[in-house]
Amino acid sequence: MAWFRRRRESGGQRGADRADTAHLEDFARSRYGVEAFIEPRTTVTETTVILIAHDGEWTRRRVDGPEAARRLGSRLAIPVYEISLVGYPRRWREYNERRKREQSL
Repeated sequence: MAWFRRRRESGGQRGADRADTAHLEDFARSRYGVEAFIEPRTTVTETTVILIAHDGEWTRRRVDGPEAARRLGSRLAIPVYEISLVGYPRRWREYNERRKREQSL
C-alpha cells in the first residue's frame, strides 16, 4: 500500500492552480452566454469544470471540488450545473462535430 502513498506524494493527480482559474475567468468574460458544468472527480482526474459558450465553444480545467466550481460561477454570474444530472448540452456536441468536419477538410 505504500506505493499508492508515494505516487500521490510524487504528483499523481494534479489539483487546480491559479492559472486554471485565470483561464476559466478569461474564457467566461470574453464570450457570450457561458454556462458552467461540473464534471465529477474520477480515478484519472480531479473535479473539473467545463465552460460552454452560446455557440458551443468550450474549455475545461481542474477546480478544487464542486464547491469551488459553484463559487466561480457565482463570482462570474454564470449558471452552474452538474453534468451527471443534466448531461452535456446539444450545442457542445454540435460544436465538436463542426470542428471535426472542419479539420477533416
